[in-house]
Amino acid sequence: MRRRRTAALAAATVVLALTGAVGCGALDKAMDCVQAADSIATSVDQLSQAVSSASNDPTQLNESLDAIDKELDSLKDKTDNADLSKAVDDLGKGVDSVRTAVKNGDTTPDIKPVTDAATEIGKVCTP
Repeated sequence: MRRRRTAALAAATVVLALTGAVGCGALDKAMDCVQAADSIATSVDQLSQAVSSASNDPTQLNESLDAIDKELDSLKDKTDNADLSKAVDDLGKGVDSVRTAVKNGDTTPDIKPVTDAATEIGKVCTP
């Protein structure tokens, strides 16, 4: 819940900061970044919860990873920022690593690379 409020405040900050300074195209791109970062944060939270309860329902891990992949695909199409592209690539690698661990039977995979990359995306998307 705290991350959603933080993302909402970041979105409002972006709108206020960019409204007078840039054109609509740049504002739309910044808002897309903030919205994608918020969606990724939500998906990473769900992944963390899925790891915690993997013994009860292992399918949640794959569903959470699929949600992150979907958000990454969306974000990749919307960015030309080198820092954001690197963070997106890092998150993709982290998701692949977790997915491989799950396929190999690990019900408590290390998701730190995923959370670290998601945090970086949040930083890049916050003005």
